[in-house]
Amino acid sequence: MTKDIEIQKNVMEELNSIPFINANEIGVSVKDGIVSLSGLIDSYPKKIAIERAVKKLNGVKAVAEEIIVNLNEKHKKTDSEIAHMVINVIEWNVHPIHNLKVLVEDGCVTLEGSVDWDYQRKSLTQVLGDTIGVKSIINNITIANKPSTAEIKNKIHSAFVRSANIDADKIIITTEGNKVILTGKINNWIEYEEAERSVWAIPGVRSVENKLELEEVI
Repeated sequence: MTKDIEIQKNVMEELNSIPFINANEIGVSVKDGIVSLSGLIDSYPKKIAIERAVKKLNGVKAVAEEIIVNLNEKHKKTDSEIAHMVINVIEWNVHPIHNLKVLVEDGCVTLEGSVDWDYQRKSLTQVLGDTIGVKSIINNITIANKPSTAEIKNKIHSAFVRSANIDADKIIITTEGNKVILTGKINNWIEYEEAERSVWAIPGVRSVENKLELEEVI
């Protein structure tokens, strides 16, 4: 048995071991350790599961994947609906993505922007995989350059100055590495929340300690 034939056999056995995958729907060919997959399936999570199962097998050098997701009618959503769901899922499950842009075309989601760590970028495909209506995900998220503490502090102060709800002169910004500490007096709790949101929006910030205090009115 040649190596490619052995790999093909192992791929088919692996696909047959996945309960929710019908291996007969997937075409598998192997040449020089490169596995080509084709066929029609009814959900994006199945597509991801197939890719992961094949990539982990011994002898597989690369995967050329041409599997098409053909959603059931009950799972079909408009591109606008998908975009809103994707944004909601990201906001609830993923660390802040700087300059996030979501493009959806015929169920295919393209993500652009930047994150501070590689694991955050990699987690996006997994987090969004179960979103109803998604056929594929193109992850163009990049890793942001890590700014210095001085740059972080300057950007926070500039954000405070731009805000109509924050009195930048009354807030003291202290940076300890990627940690930001806010101290000083504020006029109301709207300012408290706005200041914290502004800090989290700055690239490079890992944690925020908000010690702002409400100024007493005499």
